[in-house]
Amino acid sequence: MEDINVKELKERLEKGDKFVFLDVREEWEYDDDNLGAINIPLGELPHRLDELEDKKDQEIIIHCRSGARSGNAKKFLESKGYEKVRNVLGGIIAYRDL
Repeated sequence: MEDINVKELKERLEKGDKFVFLDVREEWEYDDDNLGAINIPLGELPHRLDELEDKKDQEIIIHCRSGARSGNAKKFLESKGYEKVRNVLGGIIAYRDL
């Protein structure tokens, strides 16, 4: 699936659209500033994949600080058979600049 920009993400969050929202930043980053996503740090994702197993057929939107870690998380999930995965381009930095 195509990635998503922060403007589209904000619109979808405000509308209450249904999707799985995943934040792959470290816990301390999440504690400092979060958008209400599920927090699974990128390094823990392979060990916590079972938490997403029942969401495999749903759209999953992943974000991090700048878009790099979430891009890696997207590739990882796609390698595990997840097909509806989107990365937030620019991450929370770009989102906060809206």
